[in-house]
Amino acid sequence: MSLTPSNEVVVPSIKVESLIEQLKKGLRLDGRKLTDFRPIEIKVGYVDNADGSAFVKLGDTQVLVGIKLEVGRPYPDTPNEGVLTVHAEFVPTASPTFEPGPPDENAIELSRVVDRGIREAKVIDLGKLAIIPGEKVWIVWVDIYVLDHDGNLIDASALGAMAALLSTKMPKYEITEDGNVKVIKEERGDYLPLNRGVITVTAAKIGDHIIIDPTLEEESLCEARITFSVTNDGLIAGMQKAGMGYLTNEEVQKIVDIALAKGKEIFGIIEKAVGRAITPKKGDVNVTKAGSEGEGGE
Repeated sequence: MSLTPSNEVVVPSIKVESLIEQLKKGLRLDGRKLTDFRPIEIKVGYVDNADGSAFVKLGDTQVLVGIKLEVGRPYPDTPNEGVLTVHAEFVPTASPTFEPGPPDENAIELSRVVDRGIREAKVIDLGKLAIIPGEKVWIVWVDIYVLDHDGNLIDASALGAMAALLSTKMPKYEITEDGNVKVIKEERGDYLPLNRGVITVTAAKIGDHIIIDPTLEEESLCEARITFSVTNDGLIAGMQKAGMGYLTNEEVQKIVDIALAKGKEIFGIIEKAVGRAITPKKGDVNVTKAGSEGEGGE
């Protein structure tokens, strides 16, 4: 079952007034500055049976990301490349506002933004995941589980996905005489081939104030929210806007500059947690800089 969050988060009016007053002073209710992230904790190798995994705690938001590699058929239009699939699941106990039912636009948005960032930045070298070109390739499953929801699920999930991918090791395999692929699950080979890293940075607009990494309460009060996918070599790989409010050109440029600066800090945290660097592949990997979708878009 997939559970998705309700938008009915009620913030007492006295707390709203206090929040606005703090924003005018350049501070948040939790003491952060407007462009500060909450504390980030990452633990990789969290799930023994996964090929890669990462537990992420962003403030009080907690997500678990697992990577599973399976052998399957390639897409007809990319017969010599592996396949990427991202799925998001909301655990029932993660929030009192979660409601049962099929995935709504919130769950779809979460999985699509994470998927799009990885795909548009060409994070995974899918060309190296063909086992028998045109017939058998590796399918990379990225499963996101929201364990505790206190805002900014996109950044927490994208961060977890990147840490999990960076820690993923390929299972060894052999091709049998009849042309089938036998996976040796007990043995691991090289790390999953990556071209570069990508994470997201999300900003919310409350009144005239732009804040980074909004909490659940801050999200419920914002007029607009925008997420940028940024790579570890300083590129914008995608964006996602939500909310009925608007952002000026100056505000968007300000957020882009913040996202690129914060991205460098976050990649450092990921590399320290995983114990290996993300080395951008030079020269032959083009990033689609305009990959974006509006609220509820496909």
